[in-house]
Amino acid sequence: MSRHTVEAMTGRALDAGGGILRLAPTWVPRSFLHPGRRLKLHPDDLYALGAHRGGIDERWFASTTPADNKGAPPDEGLSYVVFEGDRFTLRDAVAACGPEIIGQEMWDTCGGWPVYSKFFDNMGPIPHHLHQSAEQVASLGRLGKPEGYYFPPQLNYTGNNFPHTFYGLEPGTTKQDVRGCLERWQDGDNGILDLSRAYRLKPGTGWLVEPRLLHAPGSLVTYEPQWGSDVFAMYQSLVEGRSVPWDLLVKDVPEDRRGDLDYLVDLIDWEANLDPSFRDNHYLEPIPVADTSGEGYVDRWVVYGTVEGRQWFTAKELTVAAGVRAVVEDSGAYGLTVMQGRGAIGGLSVHSPSMIRFGEMTEDELFVTDGTARSGVVFENQAGHEPLVVLRYFGPDVNPDAPQVGDHRRGGR
Repeated sequence: MSRHTVEAMTGRALDAGGGILRLAPTWVPRSFLHPGRRLKLHPDDLYALGAHRGGIDERWFASTTPADNKGAPPDEGLSYVVFEGDRFTLRDAVAACGPEIIGQEMWDTCGGWPVYSKFFDNMGPIPHHLHQSAEQVASLGRLGKPEGYYFPPQLNYTGNNFPHTFYGLEPGTTKQDVRGCLERWQDGDNGILDLSRAYRLKPGTGWLVEPRLLHAPGSLVTYEPQWGSDVFAMYQSLVEGRSVPWDLLVKDVPEDRRGDLDYLVDLIDWEANLDPSFRDNHYLEPIPVADTSGEGYVDRWVVYGTVEGRQWFTAKELTVAAGVRAVVEDSGAYGLTVMQGRGAIGGLSVHSPSMIRFGEMTEDELFVTDGTARSGVVFENQAGHEPLVVLRYFGPDVNPDAPQVGDHRRGGR
């Protein structure tokens, strides 16, 4: 599809939607993980892409970032705009109409929509791993990745096999300790988790995770705003009896360094991983944006904080009571997913489905453009009894008024 055609179609879709685009579900498999079966994807479709690709355990939102999966088609991970029976990627829409969609400032600074969010849903834990910094993968033409977590209560009706996450390394751990784990990669369990500490996960809370920080996410469904990258390095050789290929440790490492154990050890940010106050510096609890409960709705910050002094992304959870109509103004564009209930957002009908077939269109995901977000969007709960609950995430530097990590202990900001 030509750029001119995409530009024209995007313009018509924006006009019809009042500055809001409707997006189709984007499903992503992971060959090394076991799906947790809580993303509302029909059980018959968990392996819709073939057993060789692995089960579908992720759904990506408002993504212009392709998934870095072996054997994946080039558009895996990309979100599609759907309008009048036509489909085109959000990435192409932003390329054609960037300032109108994401705002002139973000367009000038980033040249595109630089973030995405996703659900990941696994039966058990993910291997202990880190995401490289921008400097560490620059020579490969890739981007580093900070990320944030929020555990939505609507999907976490069961914790599955291991609702705990290992973070960092125990104080006193040495580089030689970690090097020894890498030397034991082919011996079965290389013991990397013996050097770490697990934290029990709680629905309705979250964490902020910077690059170079080891973490082994647990088995709660996780809403994960993050930078637009899919780089990682796995440091755990065996998870729940399943071996982790060495290739997943070195997939984003320069070719001439893939056997260099000292280099791999130095990918780790040792100061951050050995932080004795780790929980205080990374744990998040929701903080109300304002006192609006008397008006029938509550908007809460659920992912916030800075990494290396910069706000890379933020996320909010909006809850609108039955029969309430709320006008919500924001400071920039956002991707949106409906977690519970039904109603209308900016005049577009929305509802949270109970079951989704692979390839089926839904009415639970939208992208709200910069100007529309700033002007205010009407969220109307049309359900007779249950709340309308919506998650929305924002790009870098959009919300300078957002809280900092730890502000929940101080009663907000």
